[in-house]
Amino acid sequence: MIRIIAGSCSIESERQALSLAIELKKRGITEMRAALFKPRTDPKDFQGIGWKGLPILDKIREMGMKTVTEVIGVNQIEKLYDHVDIFQIGARNMQNFELLREIGKTDKPVILKRGFSNTVHEFLKAAEYIKLEGNNKITLCERGIRSFDDVTRNVLDIGAIIYIKENTDYKIIADPSHSMGKRDFVRRAARAAVAAGADGIIVEVHENPEIALSDSKQTIPLGTFDKILEDLWKK
Repeated sequence: MIRIIAGSCSIESERQALSLAIELKKRGITEMRAALFKPRTDPKDFQGIGWKGLPILDKIREMGMKTVTEVIGVNQIEKLYDHVDIFQIGARNMQNFELLREIGKTDKPVILKRGFSNTVHEFLKAAEYIKLEGNNKITLCERGIRSFDDVTRNVLDIGAIIYIKENTDYKIIADPSHSMGKRDFVRRAARAAVAAGADGIIVEVHENPEIALSDSKQTIPLGTFDKILEDLWKK
């Protein structure tokens, strides 16, 4: 079965997160992206709810959902550990080698996102930093690479997915939200990634994406998400 991780770009409030968790659970989703901290290009943009979101993670888990939470610094690992099911290393931290090593010393599954300016070779070497510390529960994530073209936010590297599936034992998922940057393109990108061999997707979903506090333009409504579920989970 195709793995589907879904949720808003970041937790905005308890009400928002739990309402979305209910909707996702109704649809059979068991893993929810639930970020407390958001590294943003513009320091004036919403940076996440922060540590006050820890009880929200606990409530999501009490609903039977697994939390997928980005860790942006070594000093966060211990504090997040008991509230998170799956650690995520974001694109900007793909070569934060100290963070990779420390995550590798944990027994939590980890999703490692490819940096938008990194080669596939560098991506795989980054994963080795985690693996060499003893953690083999690694899923790679192709989230799009930077190019000269601006019709999409990034370029979904289908070739990278194919190469990794053909030449490594890693599981790889795709992030059609960040790779496209436009919600109208997300559904097709999800289909393309899975057709190329991706084991799943991680996608940004919001009950009212127009007012999402981060990544609004690439966040899809539940109606579009339902169509993606039909595409990827056809009987």
